[in-house]
Amino acid sequence: MAEAARRIDMIDTAPAFTAADVAALNTRYDGVATDVMLRELVTGELAGRIALVSSFGAESAVLLHLVSEIDRSVPLVFTNTQKMFGETLAYRDALSEQLGFTDLRVYRPDPAALATKDGTGLRWSYDPDGCCEIRKVEPLARALAPFDAWISGRKGFQAKTRTALPRFELDETDGYGRLKINPLASWTKPELDAYFVEHKLPPHPLVEQGYLSIGCQPCTSKVRPGEDPRAGRWRGWDKIECGIHVSELPGEEPAF
Repeated sequence: MAEAARRIDMIDTAPAFTAADVAALNTRYDGVATDVMLRELVTGELAGRIALVSSFGAESAVLLHLVSEIDRSVPLVFTNTQKMFGETLAYRDALSEQLGFTDLRVYRPDPAALATKDGTGLRWSYDPDGCCEIRKVEPLARALAPFDAWISGRKGFQAKTRTALPRFELDETDGYGRLKINPLASWTKPELDAYFVEHKLPPHPLVEQGYLSIGCQPCTSKVRPGEDPRAGRWRGWDKIECGIHVSELPGEEPAF
Protein backbone atom coordinates (compact mmCIF):
# COMPACT_ATOMS: atom_id res chain seq x y z
CA MET A 1 0.00 0.00 0.00
CA ALA A 2 1.36 3.39 -0.96
CA GLU A 3 2.27 5.57 1.97
CA ALA A 4 -0.29 8.36 2.51
CA ALA A 5 0.96 11.74 1.45
CA ARG A 6 2.25 13.75 4.39
CA ARG A 7 0.22 16.81 5.16
CA ILE A 8 2.35 19.92 4.88
CA ASP A 9 2.28 22.16 7.92
CA MET A 10 1.08 25.65 7.10
CA ILE A 11 1.45 28.83 9.13
CA ASP A 12 -1.66 31.00 9.04
CA THR A 13 -0.47 34.57 8.45
CA ALA A 14 -3.87 36.04 7.70
CA PRO A 15 -4.96 38.94 9.94
CA ALA A 16 -7.38 38.07 12.70
CA PHE A 17 -9.73 40.84 11.58
CA THR A 18 -10.20 42.94 8.46
CA ALA A 19 -11.75 46.33 7.82
CA ALA A 20 -14.87 44.54 6.59
CA ASP A 21 -15.09 42.61 9.87
CA VAL A 22 -14.84 45.83 11.84
CA ALA A 23 -17.53 47.52 9.76
CA ALA A 24 -19.83 44.54 10.27
CA LEU A 25 -19.31 44.66 14.04
CA ASN A 26 -20.06 48.38 14.19
CA THR A 27 -23.31 47.72 12.33
CA ARG A 28 -24.17 44.63 14.36
CA TYR A 29 -23.79 46.36 17.72
CA ASP A 30 -25.16 49.75 16.81
CA GLY A 31 -27.52 50.74 19.62
CA VAL A 32 -26.85 47.59 21.66
CA ALA A 33 -26.29 48.20 25.39
CA THR A 34 -22.63 48.24 26.38
CA ASP A 35 -22.89 45.44 28.93
CA VAL A 36 -24.81 43.22 26.51
CA MET A 37 -22.26 43.78 23.76
CA LEU A 38 -19.34 43.03 26.06
CA ARG A 39 -20.92 39.88 27.44
CA GLU A 40 -21.65 38.47 23.98
CA LEU A 41 -18.11 39.10 22.78
CA VAL A 42 -16.09 38.23 25.88
CA THR A 43 -17.95 34.97 26.56
CA GLY A 44 -18.57 34.16 22.90
CA GLU A 45 -16.47 34.54 19.78
CA LEU A 46 -13.61 36.36 21.53
CA ALA A 47 -13.33 34.09 24.56
CA GLY A 48 -9.66 33.36 25.19
CA ARG A 49 -8.63 35.78 22.44
CA ILE A 50 -9.12 39.13 24.15
CA ALA A 51 -7.37 41.29 26.75
CA LEU A 52 -8.55 44.30 28.73
CA VAL A 53 -6.05 47.17 28.73
CA SER A 54 -6.29 49.77 31.47
CA SER A 55 -4.27 52.79 32.55
CA PHE A 56 -6.09 52.81 35.90
CA GLY A 57 -6.76 56.47 35.23
CA ALA A 58 -9.49 58.90 36.19
CA GLU A 59 -12.44 56.95 34.79
CA SER A 60 -10.98 53.47 34.35
CA ALA A 61 -13.09 51.93 37.11
CA VAL A 62 -16.23 51.99 34.96
CA LEU A 63 -14.88 49.73 32.23
CA LEU A 64 -13.08 47.54 34.74
CA HIS A 65 -16.32 47.03 36.66
CA LEU A 66 -18.28 46.24 33.48
CA VAL A 67 -15.81 43.52 32.49
CA SER A 68 -15.50 42.15 36.04
CA GLU A 69 -19.24 41.54 36.05
CA ILE A 70 -18.79 39.30 33.00
CA ASP A 71 -15.49 37.44 33.43
CA ARG A 72 -12.85 38.26 36.03
CA SER A 73 -10.35 35.92 34.41
CA VAL A 74 -9.98 38.12 31.32
CA PRO A 75 -6.29 39.13 31.16
CA LEU A 76 -5.96 42.68 32.51
CA VAL A 77 -2.95 44.47 31.02
CA PHE A 78 -1.23 47.47 32.59
CA THR A 79 1.90 49.11 31.19
CA ASN A 80 4.07 50.49 33.96
CA THR A 81 6.19 53.09 32.20
CA GLN A 82 8.22 53.54 35.40
CA LYS A 83 7.17 57.18 35.29
CA MET A 84 3.73 56.61 36.84
CA PHE A 85 2.26 58.41 39.81
CA GLY A 86 2.59 56.39 42.99
CA GLU A 87 -1.12 57.01 43.49
CA THR A 88 -1.87 55.24 40.20
CA LEU A 89 0.09 52.15 41.19
CA ALA A 90 -1.67 51.98 44.55
CA TYR A 91 -5.05 52.51 42.84
CA ARG A 92 -4.26 49.72 40.37
CA ASP A 93 -3.56 47.23 43.12
CA ALA A 94 -6.56 48.21 45.25
CA LEU A 95 -9.09 48.37 42.40
CA SER A 96 -8.04 45.17 40.61
CA GLU A 97 -8.20 43.38 43.96
CA GLN A 98 -11.59 44.88 44.84
CA LEU A 99 -13.08 43.85 41.50
CA GLY A 100 -11.60 40.37 41.71
CA PHE A 101 -9.47 40.21 38.56
CA THR A 102 -7.36 37.07 38.60
CA ASP A 103 -4.91 37.74 35.77
CA LEU A 104 -3.29 41.17 36.13
CA ARG A 105 -0.35 41.43 33.74
CA VAL A 106 2.15 44.25 34.23
CA TYR A 107 4.51 45.10 31.38
CA ARG A 108 7.50 47.41 31.70
CA PRO A 109 9.96 49.01 29.27
CA ASP A 110 12.79 46.84 28.02
CA PRO A 111 15.82 47.59 30.28
CA ALA A 112 18.24 47.47 27.34
CA ALA A 113 16.15 50.00 25.43
CA LEU A 114 16.05 52.29 28.45
CA ALA A 115 19.80 52.03 28.89
CA THR A 116 20.57 52.93 25.28
CA LYS A 117 17.74 55.37 24.52
CA ASP A 118 16.88 56.97 27.85
CA GLY A 119 19.81 56.45 30.14
CA THR A 120 19.16 59.67 32.06
CA GLY A 121 15.43 59.07 32.37
CA LEU A 122 14.81 62.56 30.98
CA ARG A 123 13.79 61.80 27.40
CA TRP A 124 10.25 62.91 28.24
CA SER A 125 11.58 66.47 28.62
CA TYR A 126 12.93 66.81 25.07
CA ASP A 127 11.37 63.97 23.05
CA PRO A 128 8.03 62.90 24.53
CA ASP A 129 7.15 60.88 21.42
CA GLY A 130 10.31 58.83 21.75
CA CYS A 131 9.75 58.41 25.46
CA CYS A 132 6.22 57.08 24.90
CA GLU A 133 7.48 54.71 22.22
CA ILE A 134 10.02 53.15 24.57
CA ARG A 135 7.99 53.15 27.74
CA LYS A 136 4.43 52.49 26.59
CA VAL A 137 3.96 51.59 22.93
CA GLU A 138 6.57 48.83 22.73
CA PRO A 139 5.64 47.19 26.06
CA LEU A 140 1.97 47.16 25.08
CA ALA A 141 2.83 45.56 21.73
CA ARG A 142 4.52 42.74 23.64
CA ALA A 143 1.55 42.44 25.96
CA LEU A 144 -0.97 42.17 23.13
CA ALA A 145 1.02 39.77 20.95
CA PRO A 146 -0.92 36.67 22.13
CA PHE A 147 -4.34 38.26 21.54
CA ASP A 148 -6.59 38.89 18.55
CA ALA A 149 -8.56 41.67 20.24
CA TRP A 150 -8.29 44.17 23.05
CA ILE A 151 -10.59 46.45 25.00
CA SER A 152 -9.73 50.14 25.36
CA GLY A 153 -11.22 52.70 27.74
CA ARG A 154 -11.29 55.68 25.36
CA LYS A 155 -14.31 57.99 25.39
CA GLY A 156 -15.45 60.29 22.61
CA PHE A 157 -16.04 63.33 24.81
CA GLN A 158 -12.44 63.50 26.06
CA ALA A 159 -10.98 65.51 23.17
CA LYS A 160 -11.80 66.80 19.69
CA THR A 161 -9.74 64.01 18.11
CA ARG A 162 -12.07 61.44 19.68
CA THR A 163 -15.50 62.85 18.84
CA ALA A 164 -16.04 60.37 15.98
CA LEU A 165 -14.73 57.41 17.97
CA PRO A 166 -16.40 54.14 16.86
CA ARG A 167 -17.01 51.13 19.05
CA PHE A 168 -14.79 48.94 16.89
CA GLU A 169 -11.54 49.75 15.11
CA LEU A 170 -8.88 47.85 13.23
CA ASP A 171 -5.57 48.06 15.08
CA GLU A 172 -2.68 47.54 12.69
CA THR A 173 0.01 49.30 14.71
CA ASP A 174 2.25 46.22 14.74
CA GLY A 175 1.27 45.00 11.28
CA TYR A 176 -1.34 42.59 12.62
CA GLY A 177 -5.09 42.97 12.08
CA ARG A 178 -6.14 43.11 15.72
CA LEU A 179 -9.61 44.21 16.80
CA LYS A 180 -9.77 47.19 19.15
CA ILE A 181 -12.99 47.69 21.08
CA ASN A 182 -14.03 51.01 22.62
CA PRO A 183 -17.09 50.09 24.72
CA LEU A 184 -17.36 53.57 26.27
CA ALA A 185 -16.99 55.49 23.00
CA SER A 186 -20.39 57.18 23.28
CA TRP A 187 -20.58 57.51 27.06
CA THR A 188 -20.84 61.03 28.46
CA LYS A 189 -19.15 62.38 31.57
CA PRO A 190 -22.46 62.50 33.50
CA GLU A 191 -23.11 58.85 32.60
CA LEU A 192 -19.68 57.84 33.87
CA ASP A 193 -20.15 59.82 37.06
CA ALA A 194 -23.55 58.22 37.63
CA TYR A 195 -22.05 54.75 37.14
CA PHE A 196 -19.39 55.49 39.76
CA VAL A 197 -22.11 56.43 42.24
CA GLU A 198 -24.46 53.57 41.40
CA HIS A 199 -21.78 50.92 41.82
CA LYS A 200 -19.90 52.65 44.65
CA LEU A 201 -16.62 52.68 42.73
CA PRO A 202 -13.61 54.39 44.30
CA PRO A 203 -12.28 57.39 42.34
CA HIS A 204 -8.64 57.77 41.43
CA PRO A 205 -7.10 59.72 44.34
CA LEU A 206 -5.71 62.42 42.04
CA VAL A 207 -9.07 63.37 40.51
CA GLU A 208 -10.11 65.55 43.43
CA GLN A 209 -6.83 67.44 43.00
CA GLY A 210 -7.76 68.46 39.45
CA TYR A 211 -6.12 65.72 37.40
CA LEU A 212 -8.88 64.68 34.99
CA SER A 213 -6.74 62.58 32.64
CA ILE A 214 -3.86 60.78 34.29
CA GLY A 215 -0.78 59.40 32.59
CA CYS A 216 2.90 59.57 33.48
CA GLN A 217 3.80 61.98 36.25
CA PRO A 218 6.23 64.25 34.31
CA CYS A 219 3.75 64.78 31.45
CA THR A 220 0.50 65.16 33.40
CA SER A 221 -0.78 68.42 34.87
CA LYS A 222 -4.00 69.65 36.42
CA VAL A 223 -6.85 70.65 34.11
CA ARG A 224 -7.96 74.26 34.30
CA PRO A 225 -11.62 75.36 34.32
CA GLY A 226 -13.08 75.27 30.80
CA GLU A 227 -10.39 73.00 29.35
CA ASP A 228 -11.11 69.61 27.86
CA PRO A 229 -10.30 66.64 30.13
CA ARG A 230 -7.06 65.81 28.30
CA ALA A 231 -5.66 69.34 28.31
CA GLY A 232 -3.35 68.41 31.14
CA ARG A 233 -1.53 65.79 29.11
CA TRP A 234 1.78 66.88 27.49
CA ARG A 235 0.97 70.52 28.20
CA GLY A 236 3.08 72.81 26.02
CA TRP A 237 3.75 70.13 23.42
CA ASP A 238 2.09 69.54 20.05
CA LYS A 239 1.11 66.08 21.22
CA ILE A 240 -2.27 64.63 22.13
CA GLU A 241 -1.78 60.85 22.19
CA CYS A 242 0.89 58.50 23.49
CA GLY A 243 1.14 56.53 20.25
CA ILE A 244 -1.08 53.60 21.17
CA HIS A 245 -4.06 55.38 19.64
CA VAL A 246 -4.22 57.46 16.47
CA SER A 247 -6.27 60.51 15.62
CA GLU A 248 -9.93 60.07 14.77
CA LEU A 249 -10.28 63.22 12.69
CA PRO A 250 -10.52 62.49 8.95
CA GLY A 251 -7.36 63.48 7.11
CA GLU A 252 -5.39 64.16 10.25
CA GLU A 253 -2.02 62.53 10.73
CA PRO A 254 -1.65 59.78 13.36
CA ALA A 255 -0.78 61.22 16.77
CA PHE A 256 2.22 59.35 18.10
